[in-house]
Amino acid sequence: MGKGGMSQGGEGSGEGEENMAAWLLGVNNLKIQPFILPPLGPHDVRVRMKAVGICGSDVHYLKKLRCADFIVKEPMVIGHECAGIIDEVGTQVKSLVPGDRVALEPGISCWRCQLCKEGRYNLCPEMKFFATPPVHGSLANQVVHPADLCFKLPDNVSLEEGAMCEPLSVGVHACRRADIGPESNVLVMGAGPIGLVTMLAARAFGAARIVIVDVDDYRLSVAKDLGADEIVKVSTNIQDVAEEVVQIHKAMGARVDVSFDCAGFDKTMSTALSATSTGGKVCLVGMGHNEMTVPLTPAAAREVDVVGVFRYKNTWPICIEFLRSGKIDVKPLITHRFGFSQKEVEEAFETSARGGTAIKVMFNL
Repeated sequence: MGKGGMSQGGEGSGEGEENMAAWLLGVNNLKIQPFILPPLGPHDVRVRMKAVGICGSDVHYLKKLRCADFIVKEPMVIGHECAGIIDEVGTQVKSLVPGDRVALEPGISCWRCQLCKEGRYNLCPEMKFFATPPVHGSLANQVVHPADLCFKLPDNVSLEEGAMCEPLSVGVHACRRADIGPESNVLVMGAGPIGLVTMLAARAFGAARIVIVDVDDYRLSVAKDLGADEIVKVSTNIQDVAEEVVQIHKAMGARVDVSFDCAGFDKTMSTALSATSTGGKVCLVGMGHNEMTVPLTPAAAREVDVVGVFRYKNTWPICIEFLRSGKIDVKPLITHRFGFSQKEVEEAFETSARGGTAIKVMFNL
């Protein structure tokens, strides 16, 4: 279990105030219940949560009690996109003081394995990540977390924007993996939250031209408003891939250097592989399907590199700088806001699950 808290036992440090959290108890069963905090370690901080976003993985856990290979086997506190205010610091914490506004990186790696030593701590096999079973999440009044994973926010960056550093980090990490720069022409498959933050990150990294593809008119209109050069509406029929690749090439008007598949389905990956120019890269960001049937051999014959993307590493500082400088504006992505009552928690998750005009649903605690 991570630092966040526990369901029973342990010593609370909430100064007598009962800490409440949103517990996932079963399929479509979320309840606000007490959440006992662990003792504050010397390098930890206690954070009062102020903004927590709902991620697609949270909805997967609510609807199916699993996301990819992660399965919920016992009650778990949900949520991992978060920011808050420091209430208390451990005896060895020098970088933060009570009252600081911080964004939290949700994964605690071991720092002992070979991957951690190589700097690829996002791939640590011992990673303890908010709301990834069996580790509890952060949709709570308070959590305890390592101070080095809490990043101070500038005065002009809100707590909601701080919480958005988590999804934005996925896009930033993807752009780093793909070496996006001023000469990159970028295709983004999927205009959901991750597709949109990937588009914003690619622009911040200097991408020359960005085309974004989706099946939904509303999300495409949002993408256009956020700065996509061109949008292409596609179908869900895999038989349409060849025709849609022609449309994508026409919209790009140049070679497609990098494609980001932010959905992760047979059709989106097939389109990305086919649309990407010879010698280009395809980054698989979304994980819609565990297994896919895609035209890999023709892509390999053109030396199209396929790059995996899993979470992120060392992204909070650059995300915060992008927000501070105005190079990225995530505020338009926050479409719905809810408080932290039983009724509102249920409504918020149903709003996120329905999709429609909901892009990012945010709790204000």
